[in-house]
Amino acid sequence: MSVDEDSRWLEWVTKQFETIAGDDKEIDIDEFKTALKVKESFFAERFFALFDSDGSGSISLDELLKALNLLIHGDETDKLRFLFQVYDVDGKRARRGGRTCGKGRRENVKCCVCFVLTGSGSIDPDELRTVLKSCLQESAISLPEEKLDDLTLVLFESADKDSSGSITFEELKAELENFPEVMENLTISAANWLKPPDQEQKKPQTPRYLTRAYWQNNSRKLLFLCSYVLLNLMLFVAAMLYHRKGGGWFMLAKGCGQCLNFNCTFVMVLMLRRCLTWLRATWVVRVLPLDQNILLHQIVGYAILFFTLMHTAAHIINFARKSQSGGFSVWEYLLTTRPGIGWVKGTSSLTGVILQLLICLMVFCSSTFVRRSGHFEVFYWTHLSYIWVWILLIIHCANFWKWFVVPGFVFLLEKIVGIAVSRIGGLYIVEVNLLPSKVTHLVIRRPQFFQFKPGDYIYINIPVIAKYEWHPFTISSAPEQPDTMWLHVRSMGQWTNRLYEYFRQPESQAVCPKRLATSLRKRRQEKSSECVCFMCQCYVDGPYGTPTRQIFASEHAVLIGAGIGITPFASILQSIMYRYRMRKHTYPNCSSSGCENVKDSDMRLRKVDFIWINRDQKSFEWFVSLLTKLEMEQADGEPEGQFLEMHMYMTSALSKNDMKAIGLQMALDLLAKKEEKDSITGLRTRTQPGRPEWEKVFQKLSEENKGKVHVFYCGAPALAKVIKAQCEHFGFNFYKENF
Repeated sequence: MSVDEDSRWLEWVTKQFETIAGDDKEIDIDEFKTALKVKESFFAERFFALFDSDGSGSISLDELLKALNLLIHGDETDKLRFLFQVYDVDGKRARRGGRTCGKGRRENVKCCVCFVLTGSGSIDPDELRTVLKSCLQESAISLPEEKLDDLTLVLFESADKDSSGSITFEELKAELENFPEVMENLTISAANWLKPPDQEQKKPQTPRYLTRAYWQNNSRKLLFLCSYVLLNLMLFVAAMLYHRKGGGWFMLAKGCGQCLNFNCTFVMVLMLRRCLTWLRATWVVRVLPLDQNILLHQIVGYAILFFTLMHTAAHIINFARKSQSGGFSVWEYLLTTRPGIGWVKGTSSLTGVILQLLICLMVFCSSTFVRRSGHFEVFYWTHLSYIWVWILLIIHCANFWKWFVVPGFVFLLEKIVGIAVSRIGGLYIVEVNLLPSKVTHLVIRRPQFFQFKPGDYIYINIPVIAKYEWHPFTISSAPEQPDTMWLHVRSMGQWTNRLYEYFRQPESQAVCPKRLATSLRKRRQEKSSECVCFMCQCYVDGPYGTPTRQIFASEHAVLIGAGIGITPFASILQSIMYRYRMRKHTYPNCSSSGCENVKDSDMRLRKVDFIWINRDQKSFEWFVSLLTKLEMEQADGEPEGQFLEMHMYMTSALSKNDMKAIGLQMALDLLAKKEEKDSITGLRTRTQPGRPEWEKVFQKLSEENKGKVHVFYCGAPALAKVIKAQCEHFGFNFYKENF
């Protein structure tokens, strides 16, 4: 934090204090907790005790600012002394003056307040355990008492150099020097230690749409959009010129109408999933932005709304002008067939009004806040109105069928094939595992003819949940896995919640064959998640391809999953390791360093980085067994992380630059090194606290020189924007899961 930022932060602290403090101009412990938004009272009480230098039970603004000035301007020793005082639970509170701090030594002056070691002056095991327990609670990490004891013991034994049974200030300082990143964080201003989350300053950014990197990395999409706009402009101008004898408003209506003819068919072309899946395997994928079909579909949808509003408004104004010359009123023009406008018994105006209402309804119910707020069914059912829209368009406009006939035939053919595929062969859900965070793991028995590729998704219909609803989900198992395929469904809407609750109910567990019932009992003994044995019929439409199909054509692939966004990468990682084992089997004599240069037609990969970001600890349980297996395979004769390197992040955990987390992260590092596994996930890969620092992560990736980097992401749209901006900065290709 710069000097200016420190000053702004102290100014903010002053304003906060004046807002919270009463007439006595002091704040008590409860008001202090509210001001700093500290979740666990332990740290709030320790901070309060250290800031309350006169022991009055309240803090004045003068006391607070003097203490914070010391932490901001002090050196490493001053800040470490404050940290030690926090950990020295049974020590007395700090007192005023008497010592020259780091700032005083540099400036040859005495500071008004210093944190002086008084009381016990050492940290015993019980104190350290109390601090670590509070750190775990702050970070929302749940560990058994035995693991907490192990963390306490490993950190205490490492720091207690003289085996005296207590840790002195000098010993803690020496221990911290073994963790360079912690010492580096100690130099960060105390404002970062105590600042509430919503007060973090965001760096001003140059609009990325104006950068050269953005235009280079989005050249296909931008070229396609330019062509789309130019084509609409040409159609609009041509239609206006053709109808120039009808007057200005009539020309405008006809120009918009011609654009609607094109867009109302093109919006369908962008959703021909089987055709797009086939095209992804051809050279076309290098020319057209096939991976952006959902975004383009949305853009065309908004264009349809715009042209519809302009078309309707122009006709209304034209009707108003005609009504002034006699004949029919405006309402007769709009809502009756008397004027005889249209090629099907004068129904053009009436169908136009209905079309306007339907299109507005579809666009509104397709908005993000409807789809993402647990009302996906509203979007689903209103979107089925496209059938009526096309029927009404054929009645409304004499020329629309000419635009519609070819795309409509292909669309109908796709639907027929989809229905045929979904009804052929018996697909049954044979097992259900109810995982943490309301995730439903479905195991589906699939017929031999059903073939898919890693990262593909399907539409599934489960009649016992909803007879007519189809929902898309990514296949989370590898195609090399015989007989079954997996889906992981997170409960976020009405249908997914019904699915989870249905399999939780005892009555949903139908009578199972003896073999399956035995398997159920065995799995329940082996797994902590709730396992349900079931024979439930389902229907599947697909599979459909995604941008992740480009992974095996990459040299250095970076897979980033946020939360349940790991599902496509679960399938891909399994398939990657299967192909990697086949490569090792094909080239048994190649060294570990030489195999990375071996490429084959199935996989060109030289390096894979997998980054998984989760909110809480339980979310890692979804695929921890799979990741453990992949780590074991990777460890067989290979240096860890050479081909497949994993990076786990837990966002609820306090980051390493937070003073409240320093001791815990040191203990977790020491215990992971001792046990060769992470205490949070059980993997060898250490779980990192907080969010990734993407600039540092991507800088490291660019320095590895494993070939062109391709980043594949599945997760929340907000994070996608951040990652895409970094990809543009470093020149990486970016692919986002869309369906």
